[in-house]
Amino acid sequence: MVDDLGVDTVVDATGLDRWTVESIEAGDQPELTLEEAAELLALAEGAPDADAIAWESRDHVLMGMTTAVVDVDTIAREIDTELDGKEIQQAVEGRLPTTLEQFAAIQAYVDARR
Repeated sequence: MVDDLGVDTVVDATGLDRWTVESIEAGDQPELTLEEAAELLALAEGAPDADAIAWESRDHVLMGMTTAVVDVDTIAREIDTELDGKEIQQAVEGRLPTTLEQFAAIQAYVDARR
């Protein structure tokens, strides 16, 4: 995305700082929140807005938790993050800023149980 649009455009269109955007352009993997990653994805032509992308991601996890019949305390015990059950619940509901890595771990666990 950054290669296509350029650093200046991405910085202007998102809440990301220049260092983070330049790191992404260089092929590094700076720590991003789910919301920041959604901002990047929303820059693609025809993509939904960042809020819709983030909420759809969260909804996918919530629906998966229902299907897999798994609770947040179980997820907290089973994944390698420093989040407890309450924080996982808040992350999935969008009330706690969550790194993309943490969110991916939650989603991967839930998806594996479905």
